[in-house]
Amino acid sequence: MHHDETMLVAGATVVAADGARAEAMAVRGGRVLHVGTLADARTALGGRADRELALDGGVVHPGFVDAHCHPVMYGQALAWVDVRPERVGDLDTLVRVLTEAAADLPGTAPLRAFGYEHRRLAERRHPTRHDLDRISATREIYVMNASGHGGVVNSACLRLHGITAGTPDPEGGRIGRFPDGEPNGELWDAACDLITGPDGIKIGNHGPNFHLGEPADVLAAQLRHAQEVFLAAGVTTVGDAQASRREVEAYLRLRDAGELRMRVSAYLTSALLDTALDLGLVGELGDDRFRVQGVKFYADGTLGGWTAYFPEGYAADCCHHGQLYHSVEEYRALIAKAHAAGLQTATHAQSPTAIGMVLDAVELAQKATPRPDARHRIEHCGLPTDEQIARMGGLGVIPVMQSQHHLRTGDGTLAAIGELGHRYNPAGHCAAAGVPVALSSDAPVAPPAPLEAVYAAATRRTVLGTVLGGESLRLPVAAGLRAHTSDAARALHRERSVGSLAVGSWADFTVLDADPAATPADALRDIAVRETWVGGDRAWAAPGR
Repeated sequence: MHHDETMLVAGATVVAADGARAEAMAVRGGRVLHVGTLADARTALGGRADRELALDGGVVHPGFVDAHCHPVMYGQALAWVDVRPERVGDLDTLVRVLTEAAADLPGTAPLRAFGYEHRRLAERRHPTRHDLDRISATREIYVMNASGHGGVVNSACLRLHGITAGTPDPEGGRIGRFPDGEPNGELWDAACDLITGPDGIKIGNHGPNFHLGEPADVLAAQLRHAQEVFLAAGVTTVGDAQASRREVEAYLRLRDAGELRMRVSAYLTSALLDTALDLGLVGELGDDRFRVQGVKFYADGTLGGWTAYFPEGYAADCCHHGQLYHSVEEYRALIAKAHAAGLQTATHAQSPTAIGMVLDAVELAQKATPRPDARHRIEHCGLPTDEQIARMGGLGVIPVMQSQHHLRTGDGTLAAIGELGHRYNPAGHCAAAGVPVALSSDAPVAPPAPLEAVYAAATRRTVLGTVLGGESLRLPVAAGLRAHTSDAARALHRERSVGSLAVGSWADFTVLDADPAATPADALRDIAVRETWVGGDRAWAAPGR
């Protein structure tokens, strides 16, 4: 939409910034000019509009904001073989599905798959290199775990990359081994650096490395596919929660070709912190379509892969503790450096110990360099204590949660950590303490589905029917909708331009079949998205519309 072009949106209920319902919206230059009665909206446009969008009912809702996801990785996962639990229930099926997929691949092309959950396989274990060798002894095979923090490769892949019994575990990573010390095919976190190739992206002990190389045109096609899925879910703005040169290049190529239809705020992997500071990056860089917003750090690992850090051990195995990516001193120095430079930080932390480590580091950084409204974030923030939630409020720290995780894996979390698992994602306690939660999908770990996320936060019911914790932990639907719009926009420092249909904000909206705020939680997932608009331009429409 050009800067002086106007549009009148009518024929549907419009959700205004204050939560009131209106009958029309006036748009100029891609931004909201007025929300109110049809007559007032017309008057605001001087009596005529260049375009009229006449909708046949439905609800014009602010575009959803997914504050933590991995769109490039999601596009890649969508292109890989799907081995999620719904499709693959045991190892024989895994081998069969991958053997069929390999038959369609040219020559020596690597075979890649995404989404197995070892605890939901009949054998209740990870595949090994020998399981995957049944598919091919010569083709490189990599099956990524649903957590995205690693997975399993076959013997050909280990050979190609020179991984042997003598290869030490890299700092911040783990090579799975058989009792005799031989690699069993599992590679976790920093160990994934070993398979990105000599010129590939390396991130050391700064997190899991899922930045596998692809030719530029393949990556662009994968990102376009992922973007389509986000827009179809009514998502108009995303936070990319771990960007390397692979991601930044993909976004810039799409943006420069005029094909980036959603808005992207990227958080660079902390492996690039010094590079960013060498470039003089001391604040947001970019435009309303693509910007570098801050830096992503890791305190501990995942609950799904049992790598979240519990010094006292897991309920299911007291000798198993998970891991921290950095010593307390190293992590504090990293946060202090980013904070002093003026950058927003976003740290992955799941266990109470890891969350405490983040809060201590932020508190020290703020004491050394006071910065109002820094909005440091804790990603996932699965198990904060009530005391830690109160500290977040005092420090202005924003928890960015994924309620779809407890929906899908809450039962596994209970098995792993016991009763504490009932507190997983305590969004209700955060809201009660005046600490607004931002909701997100973490795609590809869960698909972009904001209404499913709001449902999951409101009910805390898992796919197996378990209800986690008491009522006080639940986030009511109205708060959940804010958590996936305006509160999520705040987590990205973008609340002035996205997340609500306020005057002056971008006209980023989605047209829904029904009003989610007036829908019982159990029925939210049945509300269909009809179309999605970004900056006053239609970015997606349901087939047949």
